[in-house]
Amino acid sequence: QVQLVESGGGLVQPGGSLRLSCAASGSILDINAMGWYRQAPGKERELVATVTSGDSTNYADSVKGRFTISRDNAKNTIYLQMNSLLSEDTAVYYCNANVWTTGTTRYLDYWGQGTQVTVSS
Repeated sequence: QVQLVESGGGLVQPGGSLRLSCAASGSILDINAMGWYRQAPGKERELVATVTSGDSTNYADSVKGRFTISRDNAKNTIYLQMNSLLSEDTAVYYCNANVWTTGTTRYLDYWGQGTQVTVSS
């Protein structure tokens, strides 16, 4: 019912920048919060940043001041601008959206397939 398509991952040197995008499509009536999570090898998935439909944002302490999340409600799309990347930012980054779709009476969480970000020299 809802597809989240991520793009923008890749290989970057320490100190470099990347911009991730996530576009939601499908039988969408409304989207509440959207966000980015990441999972490094051998670790649990963790929150990176979230943004509400009213543009309130929340960041993990480890990315504050380096990452910026933004949202285009007209396009059902969020972005993650990642600057000053560190090797510990290496992970698969997943998009998440809390969505109300046709045929349902409540918001449900959906996940993208993930995009790999590798920070290495």
